[in-house]
Amino acid sequence: MAEFSAAESAFMARALRLAERGVYTAHPNPMVGCVLVKDGEIVGEGWHERAGEAHAEINALRAAGDKARGAIAYLTLEPCSHEGKTPPCAPALIEAGISDVVIAMQDPFPAVSGNGKAALEAAGIKVRSGLMEAAARALNAGFLSRVQRGRPFVRLKVASSLDGAIAMKSGESQWITGPEARDDVQRLRAKSGAILTGIGTVLADDPALNVRHEALDTRGRQPVRAVMDSRLRMPLSAGMLAMPGETIVYCTDDARRQALMDAGARVIRVPRAAGVLDAQQVLADLAGREVNDVLVEAGAAVSGNLLSQRLVDELVIYQAPHIMGSETQPMFSTPEWTRLADRLALDVMDVRRVGPDIRITAKIRD
Repeated sequence: MAEFSAAESAFMARALRLAERGVYTAHPNPMVGCVLVKDGEIVGEGWHERAGEAHAEINALRAAGDKARGAIAYLTLEPCSHEGKTPPCAPALIEAGISDVVIAMQDPFPAVSGNGKAALEAAGIKVRSGLMEAAARALNAGFLSRVQRGRPFVRLKVASSLDGAIAMKSGESQWITGPEARDDVQRLRAKSGAILTGIGTVLADDPALNVRHEALDTRGRQPVRAVMDSRLRMPLSAGMLAMPGETIVYCTDDARRQALMDAGARVIRVPRAAGVLDAQQVLADLAGREVNDVLVEAGAAVSGNLLSQRLVDELVIYQAPHIMGSETQPMFSTPEWTRLADRLALDVMDVRRVGPDIRITAKIRD
């Protein structure tokens, strides 16, 4: 494996920070940052700001101008070498006279994977890879999941009391957590390609499932709203059907298909699995629509089903500092887990205060 200096690590860290600026707008493309360095000084930098617009390398080359000749490029992802919505980046780096390229990770997308690196090396450019690869992979976990696993990265969000209740038995749930936590959820929505819920949540709350935080610059992009609704009980008056963006209803019985389509929904029929709508097929369909990240905001049944099938990659649990008692609804409804051995093990990645509430971020342990 190539060795890298502290200075090179600093340049790549800068490229990763630049890449993250596309968190709300680059979708469905990966977030990419590029830093051009000559004689130890940054002469140009850029990031992929929006799908269909210039890639990070092109923006950095434009910023550097003639100073790009002889510079070293630090890239968070292998440059593309194929013609897509924008011209390929590897030839642009070659034409600009870049001398060396340092890549955090190889692009797994089949049209790119290894080809960008090969094109650079064929032009006599020295290419090294692997610098801060773990950070680069974490940054684009959703894109990697879609390309490599055929399904989006699934993030399950839950808001509960300290004793694990998500609503009173009557269904009353607004609001368990404070405004700071709800603002934080808006950020999760903004960086997601789709928000997935169940028909129970739609019938109980008529949620909008949109990004409505004015400070978040999504360039007008709204995540797809996906509803798991086996028997097509979706009300024609549901608020989300009249909102900008796309609403997809997944069902097993499509008797009301045309009425819902006339109301503004896309209706997709999927098979059953173990007596319920097949969640794996839903995720596969979303991946086929170039959805990288799915945020689940659902009730106990849908959330428990996804957890039981090990389809959740990350949990984000907001816990409010109060007790709601026994006449409540739990976070998850799961199959009969009767032994300690049945429990689902988690690795807690982060715990922090969000206003008066606590946010716990955890991953399912392999």
